[in-house]
Amino acid sequence: MVDGFDVPWAIAFLPNHGFLVTDLNGSLYHVKGSQRQIIRGTPRSFHQGQGGLLDVMVPNDFSNSREIFLTYSIRQNRGSGTALAVGTLSSDFRRLKNVRVIFETSSSSNTSRHYGSRVVEARDGTLFMTLGERGEHESAQDLSLHQGSIIHLNRDGTVPGNNPFINIPESQNLIWSYGHRNPQGLALDNKGGIWSVEHGAQGGDEINRIQKGGNYGWPVISYGRHYSGAKIGEGTARPGMQQPAWYWDPSIAPSGMMIYSGKLWPNWRGHFFVGSLKFDYISRLSGRVLKEREQLKSPFTGRVRDVVEAPDGSIWFASETDGAIYRLAPSR
Repeated sequence: MVDGFDVPWAIAFLPNHGFLVTDLNGSLYHVKGSQRQIIRGTPRSFHQGQGGLLDVMVPNDFSNSREIFLTYSIRQNRGSGTALAVGTLSSDFRRLKNVRVIFETSSSSNTSRHYGSRVVEARDGTLFMTLGERGEHESAQDLSLHQGSIIHLNRDGTVPGNNPFINIPESQNLIWSYGHRNPQGLALDNKGGIWSVEHGAQGGDEINRIQKGGNYGWPVISYGRHYSGAKIGEGTARPGMQQPAWYWDPSIAPSGMMIYSGKLWPNWRGHFFVGSLKFDYISRLSGRVLKEREQLKSPFTGRVRDVVEAPDGSIWFASETDGAIYRLAPSR
């Protein structure tokens, strides 16, 4: 549909006005038809390693509010962190105005990996956002840090009243779940449930049904091993820690996840679509007990960074390999 990107990271559709694409290099684009234009005024991101301009989310009330949300890595103290900002998109789609940061991680890391970071709008208008553990494994079990968690916040950055952790510092009580390694996909199912997909180490990439207050185990339990071959933690299970709904071994390096409505492919209603950065395909999974049903792959697929459903029910994905956005639709 459109190409010429450096590392296209996320796609978000606008109502009747094309779509937005983030580029890891810090650029945000508006695309209408096959024409793209850069949007000025985006927050400055820290572009190093896996960091840069990451996710973009268009809320349900965009037609009235014209707000969009961006996640990105930032310089922070002597290292870097992850932030969430909101801004108002101009009527000509050329500038982001009134940008304000509504969240940033409370501690920085001197690594340049495992930032997360996806953001979705829940049915009640609140936001969920994923945060990686920055390669500092033990931080995912530390509720005094944001690393390795999924946070829940209001659109102004304040803490919703139903968050699970109240006996932790005020700055941390955005945490909804923890024990995550590097979740780079987040999606709602047709009942409003929250699901994430996250990178394991060597094996152990996971799809998780996100439960309020849940501990997802990293690095105490995992179905993978360290890149050195060493065992991770205590094994694959521990009381009080959540089991994945699905895991891959070997790893596929998952990034971007969508749960399909069934609009154009009725038989795929409720199926999960997950991009693979390692094996250059889109994994389709389904079932009461999740199971991989198909690997969608072609010479054009490449490293799939994001997978989204368009308003018409077609499936779009971002290929890092080609620096391009592709569209899938049923053959006629």
